[in-house]
Amino acid sequence: MKPQIAELLSAAVASLKAQGTLPADLEPRIQIDNTRDKAHGDLATNLAMMLAKPAGKNPRELAQLLVDALPANTLVEKVEIAGPGFINFYLSDASTASLVKAVLEQKEAYGRNSDGAGRKVQVEFVSANPTGPLHIGHGRGAAVGDCICRLLDASGWDVTREFYYNDAGAQINNLALSVQARCNGLTPDDASWPEDGYRGDYIVELANSYMNGDTVESADQSFTGAKDADDLEAIRHFAVAYLRREQDLDLKAFAVDFDVYFLESSLYSEGKVEAAVKTLIDNGYTYEDGGALWLRTTDFGDDKDRVMRKKDGGYTYFVPDVAYHLDKWQRGFERVVNEQGADHHSTITRVRAGLQALNAGIPQGWPDYVLHQMVTVMRGGEEVKISKRAGSYVTLRDLIDEVGRDATRYFLAARKADSQLTFDIDLARSQSSDNPVYYIQYAHARVCSIFRKLAEAGQSWTLAEGLAALPRLELESEKDLIVKLGRFPEIVKVAANNHEPHSVANYLRDLAGDFHTYYNSEKTLVDDADVRNARLALAEAVRQVISNGLGLLGVSAPQEM
Repeated sequence: MKPQIAELLSAAVASLKAQGTLPADLEPRIQIDNTRDKAHGDLATNLAMMLAKPAGKNPRELAQLLVDALPANTLVEKVEIAGPGFINFYLSDASTASLVKAVLEQKEAYGRNSDGAGRKVQVEFVSANPTGPLHIGHGRGAAVGDCICRLLDASGWDVTREFYYNDAGAQINNLALSVQARCNGLTPDDASWPEDGYRGDYIVELANSYMNGDTVESADQSFTGAKDADDLEAIRHFAVAYLRREQDLDLKAFAVDFDVYFLESSLYSEGKVEAAVKTLIDNGYTYEDGGALWLRTTDFGDDKDRVMRKKDGGYTYFVPDVAYHLDKWQRGFERVVNEQGADHHSTITRVRAGLQALNAGIPQGWPDYVLHQMVTVMRGGEEVKISKRAGSYVTLRDLIDEVGRDATRYFLAARKADSQLTFDIDLARSQSSDNPVYYIQYAHARVCSIFRKLAEAGQSWTLAEGLAALPRLELESEKDLIVKLGRFPEIVKVAANNHEPHSVANYLRDLAGDFHTYYNSEKTLVDDADVRNARLALAEAVRQVISNGLGLLGVSAPQEM
């Protein structure tokens, strides 16, 4: 209803401008908000307070003028002026009935919009080093990143999901040395074990697979174990492919897919890092000092300049990132969202500075970043810190095996990404109203059960019958449910724009709570056919919105529980 109320107010403003009450060149931004207290109506605006100064009028006086100038309509039952000049709108029964009609007719499309139509966006997420199984932090990145993709898709964007493999550097060397040590029969307790070697049981599995001559295939690679414990390069290639396959399987179990797998090593092999560095030098944003090459990031708001190339000739962490994001820009992505761990915070300013220094037409503040905080896993009131297979951390697969994909995805996405998250395994496994994902899914299943009972009673319901009976939704609790359904499209739009899937999760929890309360207080399958059909229409609308919302979170909507 917000856009329609805004249209009414726009017409009122135009009328007052024509009368000379408001300046002719005034173009106000009309904001409509949900009221916190039902006593103040369903929707409200502070427009009169915003326009009072340019109009030279008292806010309450101007509010009355705006109300008097509203066009005749069937949306609003009553309008009141409150406080210093708020305008409160009470929606009519006809307008609330139209919301149910919209849900039932649009079905899966309800909540979707065309904000990003014809525009390209890339979301990079997970991007784990291929050195071990995905841990729970990667899982949070996977859940949040995938939900952001789903939300952007629902807003019409052409979404590309991308996984960036850091397949170069010290971690990969440590991985290869660890596997080689296992191939030679060493254990982490041996004095000659690599100082920074990986100790999990998965290294044993990997070494055995290599020495057995197994062939492993990941998204774009295939390697066969050479069975040679002395060939460190062959071990390195095999280990990366093996663990990429492992991560692919973990993500598949988590219902996360990618369109592009980008290798960091390609930035070097294809000369993209060197080309970016040369451009920065040619543009005059670098200088030599102490044998190192520096970038003048202070020219772009950084607190100090940053080293690009160290004395030993190696590049610092952010330099390949600059080259990588230039590549993203050149691929035509108007918008880029990076979902990463909070440890990436320090690189944001220098990467953006490097991109500006390229003079490639990249907008300031590009790309967007969503940084997630760490996850603490609890069971039985105690923190769970390690997995036998990984050796030092809780893996994503551990959690999926413990509580299932739906609960894992919901819990990891249901809090704001930059908030610390405690994942309570006992709560996620419980079948009670305390478990939010169970509570939401149960509301969906409950509606399905109503229609099964209807069929068992030899009765039927059609969309036409439901729509015709909507005026019989006369209870205040029914109207409250309908108003909440009407907020779903705005929830989706704002969540997509702000990269905040947790707001969808919270909305669904509240909607489910309202429906459970209504279900427990009002019988649906009553004798009066019109009331029954109207309540079935409302229940079906609730089910549809819950299904649509769970789909945005990658969570299933079961028909039975």
